[in-house]
Amino acid sequence: MDRVFLARLAGTAVFEPNGDQVGKVRDAVATLRVNNQPPRVLGLIVEVPPRRRIFIPITRVTSIENGTVVITGTLNMRRYEQRPSEILVIGELLDRTVTLVDSAEPVLVEDIAMEINRSGDWFLTRVHVMRKGRGLRRRGASSTIDWEDISGIATLESNQGVSNLLATLANLRAPDLALVLHDLALKRRVEVARALDDERLADVLEEMDESARVELLAELEGERAADVLGEMDPDDAADLLREIGQERAQKLLELMEPEEAEDVRRLMRYEDYSAGGMMTTEPIVLTADTSVAEALATVRQSEIPPALASQVYVCRPPLETPTGRFIGIVHFQRLLREPPATLLGAIVDITTTPLAPEVPLSEVSSYLASYNLLAVPIVDPNERLLGVVTVDDVLDHLLPENWRHASSNGSSNSEIKNMKVEG
Repeated sequence: MDRVFLARLAGTAVFEPNGDQVGKVRDAVATLRVNNQPPRVLGLIVEVPPRRRIFIPITRVTSIENGTVVITGTLNMRRYEQRPSEILVIGELLDRTVTLVDSAEPVLVEDIAMEINRSGDWFLTRVHVMRKGRGLRRRGASSTIDWEDISGIATLESNQGVSNLLATLANLRAPDLALVLHDLALKRRVEVARALDDERLADVLEEMDESARVELLAELEGERAADVLGEMDPDDAADLLREIGQERAQKLLELMEPEEAEDVRRLMRYEDYSAGGMMTTEPIVLTADTSVAEALATVRQSEIPPALASQVYVCRPPLETPTGRFIGIVHFQRLLREPPATLLGAIVDITTTPLAPEVPLSEVSSYLASYNLLAVPIVDPNERLLGVVTVDDVLDHLLPENWRHASSNGSSNSEIKNMKVEG
């Protein structure tokens, strides 16, 4: 294919010549040239397992056909780091407002095409733009024009929206979208964050490194920041508020819904690396007279994380944490083995000893490992269930602060791998 529109290329699978999939295209890297000449394409950003973004020189790309990209040669698996002279076509140029050279009319960039010349070099030669709508029309006319027919696209401070960029990221899971934001400049990262709905942004913030999410939260207006915190899991919201300073945290807590703020305040009273500081306050809590059928219907809800769905907690009313007296747990596998009409009180496991909120991380992790549990209940001195610590909560605290990117930042020889793709 001699002409490729890059927004459409995003998400395309990348294969070796033998048919093995390497990863997926996430962006293209280009460098600007003088006198408004078409920028030269340097290569593609490809996401490879585990969520690492690497740079593949365009010279390694042998074909782009039928929704696939085929590459050859030796690839460096070092995580891509953008250089000052480089631009990310999808991340930085999509949705930019530019000007038509002949009429000075402002238009919006919806896509950019790269083309290969006779010498085998790729350049950004064509730009698909949308004119401003007139009257009651929401969208203006669209057309594809030459790169030389527009100006202002190289000015990265110009006005830029996010609708077309978000369209290319719509199907990414929260951890992958967090990685995309990590690679964008702060200004662009904030633009994308502001365009996400509260729930989606909350999921993304939970997956970001500490410094990155603090930086991003600082750019959000107070009420918006409070709304996003309200959508986060209380333990993650508490962790984030601990990181931004007591004064700002208090202001945001006052803007949050009282019930949501109370859950977060309760968690902030505990040390970060204690069971209380790590616990989730929204486990599945049911009464002893709940049937197995009802319990399975609750566990089946798609929004419940796997670690929380692995077991239900049987307590006396009230069922909101802190609950009435904690009785025991029923594991998911036990629910599957019992008749639907069986009551939880008849099958509850009372042998699992809950932990106190002051228990340190080391003891929590040892407990989960010793008994092969995905979660452990946390109770107060009155045997009321306060919350549960899940295995993913423990891993988040055991791993280094920058674990999401440390394994791919090229900081040591052991972290850099090469992959040989035979042509």
